[in-house]
Amino acid sequence: MEPDAVLRRALWLTAVFNTAGALAFLWPGSLGQLAGLPAEAPLVYRASLAFLVGFFGATYAWLALQERIDRPLVGFAAFGKAGYFVVATACWLVGAVPPLAVVAASGDLGFAALFGWWLRTTRASAAAAR
Repeated sequence: MEPDAVLRRALWLTAVFNTAGALAFLWPGSLGQLAGLPAEAPLVYRASLAFLVGFFGATYAWLALQERIDRPLVGFAAFGKAGYFVVATACWLVGAVPPLAVVAASGDLGFAALFGWWLRTTRASAAAAR
């Protein structure tokens, strides 16, 4: 399968993943329990985080629709996805979240790896296009 086709599918999937994450952050006492989130947080924090996670999800969907996939944006997405996994893991290590939060964040690590794979796989063709 062509790397761009794989990435487009992953971008759509992570858009859905982010939508679910945004809903979990907005309602941590119900949906968030599926991801191991603490049940109580002030609304301003929940809503702000839900907005940002949802906004990034919309960005992934937009990127999947583009004729030419923007490499710097994919790199930014890879760092963001890996970064969330690191944050969740650090919170687990200090006892702020249960192990389930790290399990839920492992999807982000998987997407980060896939984005990195696409960046490495398409490096030569990107250089030739310049």
